[in-house]
Amino acid sequence: MEKRGNGIEDKKLTWTKGTKYLLDFMFYTGILVTASLPWSVRWIGEQMPYLIEHYEEAVIIYFVLGIAAEKLLWELRKIFKTVLEENCFVKENVISLQKMGNWSFFIALMAGVRSIVYMTIAMGVVILVFLIAGLFSKVLSFVFEQAVAYKEETDWTI
Repeated sequence: MEKRGNGIEDKKLTWTKGTKYLLDFMFYTGILVTASLPWSVRWIGEQMPYLIEHYEEAVIIYFVLGIAAEKLLWELRKIFKTVLEENCFVKENVISLQKMGNWSFFIALMAGVRSIVYMTIAMGVVILVFLIAGLFSKVLSFVFEQAVAYKEETDWTI
């Protein structure tokens, strides 16, 4: 007979797997969106003429933002893989969290550069969100680093 987990464990696994699938969807969709920028910016520019006036800048800035977002999602997907393997307190996750913080700060910076071309309230929100995400990732990496140290110390004790 197959062993079944308790309800809480089943819910945690369902949420974790669901989030992993969402991240995978976002990652692969992000590749398509980033690759289609030369066409999609022109198409969206039909409704927003200002975007067409700055077509080259918009494509370049959004391409750089797309690549940075993909790198961030890549690191997050790596972390979720260790969560599903129930081995999340590893040095690789500390490194991934550090990289995620760096990419978040870079996205905030590039969003600021984009705001020079044309500013919107939404871009101000994006900058704030990625600054907070960067700080959160950096602090969480320190927490994970300490957890990894405790785990390694405990492994040596046993």
